[in-house]
Amino acid sequence: MKMKLSDLHTHTTASDGTLSPASNIRRAVEKGLGAIAITDHDTVNGIPEAMLEAKNHEGFTCIPGIEISTLYEGQDIHVLGYFIDYEDDDFLKALSRLTSVRDKRNRMILENLNNLGIPVKESELEAKRHGKGNVGRGHIAEILMEKEIVKSLPEAFEKYLGKGKPAYASTDRISPIEAIQLIKKAKGVPVLAHPGIYGADELIPILSKNGLVGLEYNHPDHTRKQVAFYEELADKHSLIKTAGSDFHGFRNGEVFHGDIGSCSVPISTIDVLRSFSK
Repeated sequence: MKMKLSDLHTHTTASDGTLSPASNIRRAVEKGLGAIAITDHDTVNGIPEAMLEAKNHEGFTCIPGIEISTLYEGQDIHVLGYFIDYEDDDFLKALSRLTSVRDKRNRMILENLNNLGIPVKESELEAKRHGKGNVGRGHIAEILMEKEIVKSLPEAFEKYLGKGKPAYASTDRISPIEAIQLIKKAKGVPVLAHPGIYGADELIPILSKNGLVGLEYNHPDHTRKQVAFYEELADKHSLIKTAGSDFHGFRNGEVFHGDIGSCSVPISTIDVLRSFSK
């Protein structure tokens, strides 16, 4: 019997994905996965729909999760949380504050674009918001594609939206350690997302001493060399090795990061993660 696999990093229309939570579940089932995690940016609004859909597929598991945006020495750092209590009032209040910071950053990015002679209105960005979901740089990149300023999402980040680029903006955010604490208070399991993107490997031992449980060693944006390096680093610091596609759906027929299932771990990893949920 073929071993079932799990994709522990996917996004939906609740943040900057293009597929609904239910569609993510169905796509995972079609690809033969045994489980996926719904890990939208700074919001849990997509989880109830995904959990409901998962019940329609016998033997399939949906892990309630989140990806929290933090700041460390001017660098965006993302912390994943698994098996969170997504109905916890204190957790929801904290997420509301994070959304406020995210919206402030969006306005700063739009102002930078306007100063570059690329007019993008707040109303255009708001039109991308699904219900109570979040909007962010992915949506802004989509608008730039629609205006034919760029031809692809990677180009939007490489030319305008990535760190150090002309339209990039950063605001005060919680620290990675604070995100770990927030996730643990919500009975979740904190894992550092795509460490190869940051250039801040010195942070990993610091976080491992402050409650970090896992490391996303395998990610579509990691090179083979990085995958091997972070696998070894996870073992060194006794961190659970996780992997995920960081699926954001499709824009202009192009997948951003990876398709569901492109980076995965054995489904047994879920049980190990769950054992750390309190």
